[in-house]
Amino acid sequence: MPKDTFHNLSDDKKRKIFDAAVQEFSTRRFSEASINQIVKAAGIPRGSFYQYFSGKEDIFFYMFEEILKEKREVIRQSESVDLDADVFEICIQAIKASFEWGRLNPQYSQIGMLMEIDNSEFITKLRAASCEGLRKMIERDKERGLIKPEIDADLVADMIYALSWKQYSLVGFNGDMFFKKISDGLAIIKKGTAAV
Repeated sequence: MPKDTFHNLSDDKKRKIFDAAVQEFSTRRFSEASINQIVKAAGIPRGSFYQYFSGKEDIFFYMFEEILKEKREVIRQSESVDLDADVFEICIQAIKASFEWGRLNPQYSQIGMLMEIDNSEFITKLRAASCEGLRKMIERDKERGLIKPEIDADLVADMIYALSWKQYSLVGFNGDMFFKKISDGLAIIKKGTAAV
């Protein structure tokens, strides 16, 4: 996360640094990205960068969290997301709510795609942490009697995550095809895990 000195910057300067990070991490995997390119694009001295961030992991995590906040806000503001629904319905609703946001922010989508092919320890841990909310919803549905109690929540979360990314990588912004594949895939997973 950013150091205190970063929080003292003007909003304009913070945005330039964020935009430079997005530019770099949307064109190169984390393991290949360069702090030199970020500071160059942001128009700041390299020494200043280290006054704001400890290193590449810090700036990536900051950028990632800012993108997630924006995405969560889009999902939260969507009237179609019913948090009392089962995990599968919430996934469909959340994907639909964030689909247009992804189309309007293709660099964010590209960052996600590059994360999928980056096997660095940092990115692997970040991917695992990003599924935690999904795992919690699966456990909640097990407690509500919607999912068999013996079902491995981590495995189901991995299956949903893999389905989403695989279909997105195949069809991209073809919304109708994407939503059909996601809906069909989630229906299969739901049927296989249903308690009834």
